[in-house]
Amino acid sequence: MNLFDVYDLMEIGPVRAKGSWLWDEKGEKYLDFYGGHAVISIGHSHPLYVEKLTEQLNRIGFYSNSVQNRLQDELADRLGKISGCETYNLFLCNSGAEANENALKVASFVTGRDKIAAFRGAFHGRTSAAVAVTDNPAIQAPLNRCHRVAFLPFNDPEALENELAAGEYAAVIVEGIQGVGGIRVAEEAFLRRMRRSCDNTGTLMILDEIQSGYGRSGKFFAHQYAGIQPDIITTAKGMGNGFPIGGVLLGEAIAAKKGMLGTTFGGNHLACAAALAVLEVMEREYVLNNVSALGNYLTEKLKKIEGVREIRGRGLMIGVDTGYSQAEVRALLAKKHRVLIGYSGKNTLRLLPSLTITAGEADAFLKAFAETLHELNGSDKEGACR
Repeated sequence: MNLFDVYDLMEIGPVRAKGSWLWDEKGEKYLDFYGGHAVISIGHSHPLYVEKLTEQLNRIGFYSNSVQNRLQDELADRLGKISGCETYNLFLCNSGAEANENALKVASFVTGRDKIAAFRGAFHGRTSAAVAVTDNPAIQAPLNRCHRVAFLPFNDPEALENELAAGEYAAVIVEGIQGVGGIRVAEEAFLRRMRRSCDNTGTLMILDEIQSGYGRSGKFFAHQYAGIQPDIITTAKGMGNGFPIGGVLLGEAIAAKKGMLGTTFGGNHLACAAALAVLEVMEREYVLNNVSALGNYLTEKLKKIEGVREIRGRGLMIGVDTGYSQAEVRALLAKKHRVLIGYSGKNTLRLLPSLTITAGEADAFLKAFAETLHELNGSDKEGACR
């Protein structure tokens, strides 16, 4: 049996990882500035994380949600306090797509409506409803294409207000920072006017913080820069530092009804232990301060590198456009300089390192990146085609 062919794979097979570093089967060492799609929040194999997961596995690794699990209560309490979302209720699941799927379903249950407003450039997942509100027809099967979803211009409050005016929409779903859509930040004024429009029309506001949440922007959730409270917040990725877990934070006005939501694996003992370890490290090591400091440092240094045309994002969620295709830059960085980064579209490079990176690791990346652009510029002058 062969694996189903899903992705274009990098020519690296990591077998060991520590902090911001990976080692492949040949012993080659790589600086990880991508964190596996923004998943690695507190660094690979953090000692406390390993300790807590090991301890939990030695007690009980899994039982379904047919029994009480006090770790879920502890996680809800600590997440509420650390994130500033204490008035929300938490539903635990396994992934970001699943979190969005449940958020959309809840919005339809609560409002009795079946229309959703989403935005151009949006990515919310690959499950049925989540992919229906994702702006990429190439990954939507005929079953998923839905006339009840409207895709509106991003950061255009007037277009949104006009669309919602008739009061027909169950929800608006928006990313705090568009990840796949090019690291485009939802402007604060846009989010505040969205909040007012939703209030005026009985529409629920869903903030997808799956990639932009858990401290990646410098605040716990990126929408907090706008000083608003969404009705529903979804989270995943950095929540478990590699262990699959997702969450739906539901505003206190949304009443829980037995049977509305359910999951077998969501919020299992190991997943909760992983998520609790992440929160403990974030508190102990003042991770949000590190994100702000290193994010600002990287952004300012990147601006001075020849060949960088535009920088977008917040904190340690950074998009960089250069004069070269992202594929060229990524390939040379990985092959020659042993640095891994991601991409977002044809030309945008996506930097999503661990939230615990050091200034020395930031400098190592900047040096490799500057040399890579210089090398590409030299080959271009010699007649190489872009």
